Amino acid sequence: MSAPVDLQAIFIPNDGEFFRVKLALDIAIDEVVNEPGCIRYELTEASEDKLVLTERWASQADLDKHSKGTAVQDLNESLSALLAEPVKLEGL
Repeated sequence: MSAPVDLQAIFIPNDGEFFRVKLALDIAIDEVVNEPGCIRYELTEASEDKLVLTERWASQADLDKHSKGTAVQDLNESLSALLAEPVKLEGL
């Protein structure tokens, strides 16, 4: 059995786009929490200049499947013009 995988995704919104970024993340969270292997998927920090999504997956395979899923594709499309820089992923 593989170990759980923990990471954070950091989102830096363009000026004035905080609420649109947060809404897109809230929609994605509602979908992702029901994905197989999702243990935690929640906003843990939100300010005008940064939003942090903390994730925990049962295995690397579950994370890999999530990364290729429609929820992530839809989120990336929603955020494409709203972020000041690419999403930064950090392992915990």
